[in-house]
Amino acid sequence: MTVQTTGSTVPRRQLGRHLRELRNQARFTVRAAAKELEWSEPKIWRIETGQTSLRSLDVEAMCKVYGAPPELTEALMGLAKETKGRGWWHAYGDVIPENFDLYIGLEEAATRLSQYSAELVPGLLQTDEYARTLIRADNPGDDDEEIERRVHVRIERQTLLTRVTSPPTLEVVLNEAVLRRPVGGQEVMARQLDRLTETMDLPNVSLRVVPFVAGLHHGVMSGAFTMLRFPLNGDGQPTEPPTVYVGGFTGDLYLDKANEIERYDGAFQAIWGDSLDHEETKRLLQQATRELRQ
Repeated sequence: MTVQTTGSTVPRRQLGRHLRELRNQARFTVRAAAKELEWSEPKIWRIETGQTSLRSLDVEAMCKVYGAPPELTEALMGLAKETKGRGWWHAYGDVIPENFDLYIGLEEAATRLSQYSAELVPGLLQTDEYARTLIRADNPGDDDEEIERRVHVRIERQTLLTRVTSPPTLEVVLNEAVLRRPVGGQEVMARQLDRLTETMDLPNVSLRVVPFVAGLHHGVMSGAFTMLRFPLNGDGQPTEPPTVYVGGFTGDLYLDKANEIERYDGAFQAIWGDSLDHEETKRLLQQATRELRQ
């Protein structure tokens, strides 16, 4: 895994975890650490959650306060330099929602994404027309140029599914409501369903639909989420802990505690079990497409 591929997301998260562990070992609360360093508590939180890059001098100051040994301090200062790395999406920072660059970096680094979507087609599978409709509705004050730049970012993200080097495995379950909601009108939605049907032929993509007749299933209670898993190192351990991303209207959640991962993994497996198989899903997509075009 390289900085060129993942931008600064992964190094930032790795550095944040190391610094959080050092703070805990030193028995500093966030408030106490902030006071000692003469920083704000939100700054400590942003650092520990990988939300921001760091200067080597700042890392050195934190390591000194936490009593880290010289060799570890030097290693973390080196890691801090990698947090300055930039992925392709940084050129669009002005049109990417706040903190969503963290998710894009994780998405680029992941080897497997498991996603349940309750209301809308996920970004990785959207047509430009469908994406444009959603983005315009969510950003009514933006001019056409800004809208198109936002659309470009979303479509550019999709190239990871067909990249030559190690494209990730994508498992998606859609609630049937996603198929029945004509975003952008009948024909735009019909072309979107055509795209979903075509995507099912990609060797690294598995797409299923959980039908209304499934009744109450785990997705009704969990809501939409994406679980990301990452490459293994030489010891067979993940280079990054599995992470669940939950997008919110006013903020996003990144969950990586073992009990959180276990619960969402169980939910996804249950939703997958309640969904239609490959052929049944394809038939439902084709039926829904025909109905839109009648």
